[in-house]
Amino acid sequence: MQATERRLRPGGAHGAAAVTPWVAASVIVAALYLGRDLLVPLALAVILAFVLAPLAGGLRRIGLGNLPATLLAVLAGVAVMLGIAFIVLRQLASLAGELSAFAGNLRAKLDRLRLDELVGQAMRTVDGLRDIFGSDASRGATAAAPVQTTEATPLEMAASWLGPVLAPVATLGIVVIFALFILLYRENLRDRLIRLAGVRDLHRTVGALDDAAYRLSRLFLAQLMLNAGFAVAIGSTLWLVGLPGAPLWGILAGLMRFVPFVGTPIAVLPPTLLALAAEPGWGLALAVGGLFLLAEALMGQVAEPLVFGRSAGLSPLSVIVAATFWTFMWGPIGLLLATPLTVCLVVLGRHVPRLEFLDVMLSDRPPLQPAESFYQRALEGDADALVAQARAALKEGTSLVAWHDDVALRGLALAEADWSREVLEEPKLDAIRQQVETLLDELAETPPAGSAAMPPEWLAEGAVLCIAGRGRLDDLSAAIAAQGLRHEAIGAVPLPNGTLEGDEDARFDPTRVRACVLSVLEEGSSAAAIRYFLRRIARRLPGVPVVVALWHAPSGSATLAELRQERGGASVIATSLGEVVAFCHAAAGQAAVPSGPANEPVRGGAVTVA
Repeated sequence: MQATERRLRPGGAHGAAAVTPWVAASVIVAALYLGRDLLVPLALAVILAFVLAPLAGGLRRIGLGNLPATLLAVLAGVAVMLGIAFIVLRQLASLAGELSAFAGNLRAKLDRLRLDELVGQAMRTVDGLRDIFGSDASRGATAAAPVQTTEATPLEMAASWLGPVLAPVATLGIVVIFALFILLYRENLRDRLIRLAGVRDLHRTVGALDDAAYRLSRLFLAQLMLNAGFAVAIGSTLWLVGLPGAPLWGILAGLMRFVPFVGTPIAVLPPTLLALAAEPGWGLALAVGGLFLLAEALMGQVAEPLVFGRSAGLSPLSVIVAATFWTFMWGPIGLLLATPLTVCLVVLGRHVPRLEFLDVMLSDRPPLQPAESFYQRALEGDADALVAQARAALKEGTSLVAWHDDVALRGLALAEADWSREVLEEPKLDAIRQQVETLLDELAETPPAGSAAMPPEWLAEGAVLCIAGRGRLDDLSAAIAAQGLRHEAIGAVPLPNGTLEGDEDARFDPTRVRACVLSVLEEGSSAAAIRYFLRRIARRLPGVPVVVALWHAPSGSATLAELRQERGGASVIATSLGEVVAFCHAAAGQAAVPSGPANEPVRGGAVTVA
């Protein structure tokens, strides 16, 4: 019985651990929905505080105290909001008196479009379908009993009129009070957040808060500046073309640009309908539509990338999902707050390990590192994608050596690690080999780098031998290393390890060899095997300096530590292609200008020297 309990406990604990995140997520979603009356004003206050913080800071820098500076900043923000509200109300009142004059134009346009005929035909179709599927029950339904109405009291009438007006005013008052206290006690609130997050990892906590404040400030200020300019441009242009209520439509356009994706379509609809009604012809309506189309294109393709680029740091898909989620939770206000709230989630995921999935799912950073993407495409047999990845990096200014170093060799190291752990099957390994060989063929025509001139003997083919280790992918790493060296004007050739056993190879000419690179992926070889190859190289090429290239071995690598203790004849132990290139340049310079004993080892900056 006890043994049975011991067997069941781990499974039960595992099941509880799997369910706990879902329970926590459900509780959080329920709290967000049920507490929206408090959380929405608080979120708006935080955004207002971020917008007003630079103004308050500027006032403090000119000599005002914390309280006067904060009060002036908040009053300025309230004055701007009330001014916008006054303009909107005045424009609405003005339009209300003019709409009756536009009714004739709109009715004439609708008559020309014959919409009444289309609506009548649609209604007849619906009635026919209702007859087909049997709606006798609905036709024979008894009429509803008349509703008894009672005359409303003056107090009830006043409440019905003032309620819709007082609710936004009350919300605005709560937002202003919250923003005022956030600005006044910003340092105290920051310290309390740090305390809640934990002072044991103070560096990470402070970094998360600084990152959130920086990203959100950039986002809000950039959006405010751009959208205000957009509103002024739209309003001014509509006023020039003669559209009634131009300031109102400019303000609406600026506000709706805070709403991702659907904001501009919502903003263009009212002025377009008004343009249809205000003029007998179609020119004004077409001008309004064209104006919004052109302005939105300029904002999205020119202004926004120049001003704040990737300030939000969100992927397009995450913006859509966030807009849908927050609109469901908090209604229209949630749509306005979707982007800043999601930015906060991304920052949390970037700094809290357990919430890393938020950063992966929502941010605009690539989900895979370049080396991981290289390995994944090679596994899928997509050589075209590998070539496109390499050419895109080269076009952006990355050198071929750097790309081979950071992407191709690291990707091969991932594949070799999976093969060593017996999680990679033979057909997949063959597919990887084929794709990488195709990639190297495509990159063979890459123009060489404009590096320093090498002595003639280092330019000859076979001056540097890149010999593969015993790992299954070491031959590919040797080919990559040779291509990188040739790109740096070094006459390198890749050779299989059988060459050390006496196999004939036309590229192997001991008289031309100036250096030898033993190309090894760590998981495919042991320190003993590497020392065996070093002894074979010493017998075949006596006196030739040898680089052991243990590609991207981590600092805690046991093989790397063992080789550093007992080199076995290696002149240099390198872990990157850049170090190998540096060694060859140093060796070529020493050969051109000899100094010291003939057997003195070559010393190159970043490499580990014997």
